[in-house]
Amino acid sequence: MPKCLGGIWPPLQFLTGRMMQKFSIGSIAVPDPDVPLFIAGPCVIENRSMAVTVAEELHHISRELGVRFIFKGSYRKANRSSGSSFTGIGDEAALEVLREIGDRYDMPVLTDVHETRDVELAARYVDVLQIPAFLSRQTELLQAAGETGLTVNIKKGQFMAPQDMALAAAKVSATGNQRIMLTERGSSFGYNNLVVDFRGIVKMAESGWPVIYDATHSLQLPGAGNGVSGGEREYVVPLARAAVAAGVDGLFFEVHPEPEKALSDAATQLPLGSFRPLVKQLIDLYRCVQPLHSS
Repeated sequence: MPKCLGGIWPPLQFLTGRMMQKFSIGSIAVPDPDVPLFIAGPCVIENRSMAVTVAEELHHISRELGVRFIFKGSYRKANRSSGSSFTGIGDEAALEVLREIGDRYDMPVLTDVHETRDVELAARYVDVLQIPAFLSRQTELLQAAGETGLTVNIKKGQFMAPQDMALAAAKVSATGNQRIMLTERGSSFGYNNLVVDFRGIVKMAESGWPVIYDATHSLQLPGAGNGVSGGEREYVVPLARAAVAAGVDGLFFEVHPEPEKALSDAATQLPLGSFRPLVKQLIDLYRCVQPLHSS
């Protein structure tokens, strides 16, 4: 247990007593009182080799630090800034890579879906379906994802108030599926900019669903890169720390062996080689503050 000031501060009354929904994804408990949930992987499956390289490193970090990962990777990017941007290697080819990673490393896998017709196909290969932020109010998509029985991670729309995410979650839970996570990923602030209001983490937690902080998409500068999204990667570490201190149940990161060569989100993906120290730091911080949120 790291040394920290947790015992000095009174419990965070705004979180005390909340009825948090608990479930598991494979062998991963959500939420876990000992370690945050980590969702990590490349923005999109660019090719098998790169995806397996990322999964291999996450597997090593998992064994070294005693933390489990959910591997994420979009099998298709449907919401690019430019119509000429890379969208994928083919749906089934990318989904096969995700399934291979899940089987090979005993690691749950996550991908996003954009239309109701995508849900049935993707659900055959993955453990978690993610609803992109732009689609977080799409009733039929949320319902279709819920009906699979898989865990559904709903990204908060950049245009949505955090308390309204309870309504998005209700569309999934109405199907009988109680395996829901809500993810903060910033709010639009003028043009080409996002900001994170950490009050939103508390407001979403009051809904009773586990809350994840997306540490890389929150720092995008949408459409600010001359046809691609820019970003401010230098703020990932301090904002991830702030999210843990605010009481999130997990963290989401896009990581890549060579971010500058990434075919999507190059400005915000983290270098894979430097990811381990950050994971260790966030685990230590989580264990410091967790008693405040659970007492």
